[in-house]
Amino acid sequence: MPNHFARSSLFSPIRRGPRRIHENALLVTRADAVLRYSGEQLDEADADVCMQLLYAASLVPVGHYVKLNRASLLRGMGRCCGKKDYVWLERRLRALCTGTLSLIVKNPNGQVKLSVGSTIPFSILQRLETDPTATLFTFRLDPRWPEVFGNREFIRLCWEKRLMIKRGQDMARALQRLFATSSDPVQRFSLEWLKAKLQYAGQMRDFRAALLRSIQELERVEVLKHGFIGKSTRQKDQLTVHISSG
Repeated sequence: MPNHFARSSLFSPIRRGPRRIHENALLVTRADAVLRYSGEQLDEADADVCMQLLYAASLVPVGHYVKLNRASLLRGMGRCCGKKDYVWLERRLRALCTGTLSLIVKNPNGQVKLSVGSTIPFSILQRLETDPTATLFTFRLDPRWPEVFGNREFIRLCWEKRLMIKRGQDMARALQRLFATSSDPVQRFSLEWLKAKLQYAGQMRDFRAALLRSIQELERVEVLKHGFIGKSTRQKDQLTVHISSG
């Protein structure tokens, strides 16, 4: 997944229930990027589906159609393969197909380094062909994905550790993606920014508690050596994490 998507609030650990429909919404991301999204709000499971699709598409030439086994995709995410799971997958694939994005990234001098989707909206999935009675479905990614992956700015996750994260720990999964955007062994994040990026709607005290539970889970699966909440040099609340080397 490209760093600019992984750092943003495009995929968030939202609560179950009705999802918001965004219309050219400005997403939370780093200061050097402007990312807008239209479509159904996406969650951390959608991020897993997206990463599975990106991996499958990386095995064929850019712009080609890809055939993928529905059960294999679900198992790769650590999910079951019952009727409800297939219905869920169909719904999430449709959401990824109908949602559109625009991304502008600038250099420190203000010059535009990357612009995708500003004139013709960018789609995660450009085409999707499914048959509920078939074991395979066919998809094609937007052919501009290589531009978004430019300069080798993308995350590399340990998928085995991701599958070890317990159910109900979507915030931990979202943080794993965020931490993977940097090779720095020690990383620091403002709690205020993290709360917005993770789309946490509750009180800050509740967010702190949820954040610490997620950090403990990432320590358990050895994504992190250690993490804690402290003060920045400006006396603002911040999260500091020490990344595991494995």
